[in-house]
Amino acid sequence: MEQPLITNDSVVFGLLTLCLGFIFYTSSKQTGFWSKFYSVVPAILMCYVLPAILASAGIISDETSNLYFMASRYLLPAALVLMTLSIDLKAIANLGSKALIMFFTGTVGIIIGGPIAILIVSIFSPETVGGNDFDAVWRGLSTIAGSWIGGGANQAAMLEIFRYNPSKYGGMVLIDIVVANIWMAILLFGIGRSARIDRWLKADTSAITDLRKKVTAFTDKITRVPTLNDYMIMLFLAFTAVGIAHFFGDAISVFLEENVAAVSNKKSFLSFLGSNFFWMVVIATLVGIGLSFTKAKNYEGAGASKLGGVFIYILVATIGMKMDLGKVLENPGLIAIGLIWISIHAGLLILVAKLIKAPYFFLAVGSQANVGGAASAPVVAAEFHPSLTSVGVLLAVFGYVVGTGGALLCAYLMEIASKV
Repeated sequence: MEQPLITNDSVVFGLLTLCLGFIFYTSSKQTGFWSKFYSVVPAILMCYVLPAILASAGIISDETSNLYFMASRYLLPAALVLMTLSIDLKAIANLGSKALIMFFTGTVGIIIGGPIAILIVSIFSPETVGGNDFDAVWRGLSTIAGSWIGGGANQAAMLEIFRYNPSKYGGMVLIDIVVANIWMAILLFGIGRSARIDRWLKADTSAITDLRKKVTAFTDKITRVPTLNDYMIMLFLAFTAVGIAHFFGDAISVFLEENVAAVSNKKSFLSFLGSNFFWMVVIATLVGIGLSFTKAKNYEGAGASKLGGVFIYILVATIGMKMDLGKVLENPGLIAIGLIWISIHAGLLILVAKLIKAPYFFLAVGSQANVGGAASAPVVAAEFHPSLTSVGVLLAVFGYVVGTGGALLCAYLMEIASKV
């Protein structure tokens, strides 16, 4: 591994905040070049792309940095609390069944996309999808299925079950990161055109609009000029909850690992319950929802969701660091499998969204709850509106639940496809 130019995380963090500051400053321009630029390219996409360019140029690297770990373990749960403490559960329930339909459509797209991608690539490059015993490519691709349906815990389960050659596993991680991040970039790009996409889908967005209006009206009613006391109380609520989420998340995951055979067995579909990250996300979300039944929800008027948004944008920048554009062409055959795979996932989502007239919001968040999981589904949801963050979290939790079982089915289908 080549060392990047900058390995000091303090400096790297400074560069990431420089990128974010530059983007927010230029995107606030009402006229001129930047106004036209951001009318085409969403600001959040640039928050992702600029760090990716720095990583691709060898200036910074996710492999030598702990910033993604920091953002995903500390800032993400804090953001979940701040963005859900004013949640309206009844209004979210009124969103209906389309969110779940689109989520499971995304899951089905991943399950069938893998074997179809193998069949297509085998026509042009049979050696790419070959391999014997533990070098068989389908075994490695099973770990991507676990990641794209569930998350890291499900991915680890697939590696444990199918015992793919560890020396070649890095190539699979590369496909996972490169293709998933390209797809996330496309979804973010589409957010800026969601109204146009919804018109094409003939989608009924009234429930989402009603939720936005309800939350906005509540926020307007309680909005005040925040004081230092407000900020300290919000930080107390957020990071005390982070501590609680980590404490109980670690305790629950260890307890289940040690006492429940189905959880400690990596081949079990319940193995995701041994992930402390899963429990951290769930507990942080539950704390936020619990606070929504107290006077703490009034801190939305002091900018709770905006503070949570700051944390989310820092997370986006650290996700961008994972994308080294120079590695895209390192293994074109495997990258082709990944791109075809994600295209089938996307195509099925678009087809079903068109048939049931689902809004782009459900398509984007349903997809990202699968492919990106709990770390990025809230990012996409929050970009539509902070009040929708919890929808992304809840769907991502479903991903963990179905991740191992769905990935197993996908893996067996890929095994069959690779032998055709």
